[in-house]
Amino acid sequence: MFDLESWLLGLVIILAISSLVLFNLPTQYGGIIGKDRSANRIQILVLGDIGRSPRMQYHALSIAKHGAQVDLIGYRESDLHPDILANSNAIRVHALHPAPACLQTKDRRLFLVYGPLKVLFQIWTLWLALGYRAKPSRWMLVQNPPSIPTLIVAYVVCFLRHTRLVIDWHNFGYSILALRLGSTHPLVQISRLYEQLFARSAEAHFCVTNAMARVLERDYGITTKILPLHDRPASHLQVLTEAQRSSFLATLPNLLSPGDDQRLQDYQRLVSEIKMSKSRLIVSSTSWTPDEDFSVLLEALTNYSDLAITTHPHLPEVLVVVTGNGPQKDAFLTRIQSLKAEEKLEMVTIETAFLSTSDYAELLGSADLGVSLHTSSSGVDLPMKVVDMFGTGLPVVGWGDFEAWPELLHEGVNGKSFSDAEGLQEVLMELFGGDEELLRRLKKGAVEEGKLRWDEEWDRVAGTLFFPT
Repeated sequence: MFDLESWLLGLVIILAISSLVLFNLPTQYGGIIGKDRSANRIQILVLGDIGRSPRMQYHALSIAKHGAQVDLIGYRESDLHPDILANSNAIRVHALHPAPACLQTKDRRLFLVYGPLKVLFQIWTLWLALGYRAKPSRWMLVQNPPSIPTLIVAYVVCFLRHTRLVIDWHNFGYSILALRLGSTHPLVQISRLYEQLFARSAEAHFCVTNAMARVLERDYGITTKILPLHDRPASHLQVLTEAQRSSFLATLPNLLSPGDDQRLQDYQRLVSEIKMSKSRLIVSSTSWTPDEDFSVLLEALTNYSDLAITTHPHLPEVLVVVTGNGPQKDAFLTRIQSLKAEEKLEMVTIETAFLSTSDYAELLGSADLGVSLHTSSSGVDLPMKVVDMFGTGLPVVGWGDFEAWPELLHEGVNGKSFSDAEGLQEVLMELFGGDEELLRRLKKGAVEEGKLRWDEEWDRVAGTLFFPT
């Protein structure tokens, strides 16, 4: 029997809920589009640690230099670039709440259960930050990966707020996931389709290599603007004078061995020899993720040490400083201790460090060689750490067995490539075994490469999109 009162009550409840939802939707962007750059507001989204996302921080600084307001959204787990903190009037940082510890797991089986719950938590925190905590913006610039759930939340918020979506492609989300689950896993295939679908909703795209631009056009079917925006060193990364290098090296032992008198003395001796080029300083930077295989470095250094003791006594002692934090760091430290106990690193000292922005820049400028272990899950991304090294005039040896690598490193000009541990060992022996001219030539090439700076590249590519004349 038809109950008119119940039907009307239900209709009133539905209308009330609908009205409540509509009235509480994110407010729309209403800025004046034109030459008034103060009317521009741009959101920058990083579903990761902002402090370990230098490219997105550089975006924020470049946008602020053009007179626009920036809402920088992401996790705040490590120190931000000092210029971000000094520019708080133009750049407002919105820290995302991290997922509860109970949703964090390294177990592949539990990941399939906890992963979706973590995604739901991220969707909620992103929705609040993008739609309510940050003011309406003319543009939203999103770092990818991670693509899940970033792209769908960004798309919905941009649709509701009349905001223009731009994706900054550092890599592909599905290829990162494949490192964990395998390329044939259903979730990897779903991730790829999801990424391709929402990629087409963006008004424009930045990407770190020309090779990636070709993939976006060919495989993703993107027909909007695809703008290769190569990473370039920021202004704080500079070539050091001999006096500056000597001054920083004098402080290095204290950075590596605080509170340990015996280790401090050992480092002081080693650094003294580095100043005189009797020993060598190698730097590698990492996020300790699966696309960087540090077993290659350890095997190469073990072989180098053995040869320096036995058949090649002219090879110098080496200090290796690995900077950064990440999930695989503990396993690396455990392996180092094991190699030390087996006396397989007698001519090599390995230390890890997590340095401030200024100390990191000076460490690169003081080193003799940089090492990149980035293997590229997609084959078309590039490690920004190499760009930082070039900014300080540091020559680089790196894993070069992927398509995009020649866009960054020119063989025999600003560095050398390898594809396995034996190849890295041979490069180290070649560069440190007496051929000083080769190392000098590579350093000269690195200095030249480092003259191409971020601000110039950004103005040429991104500036013309965000601030057309």
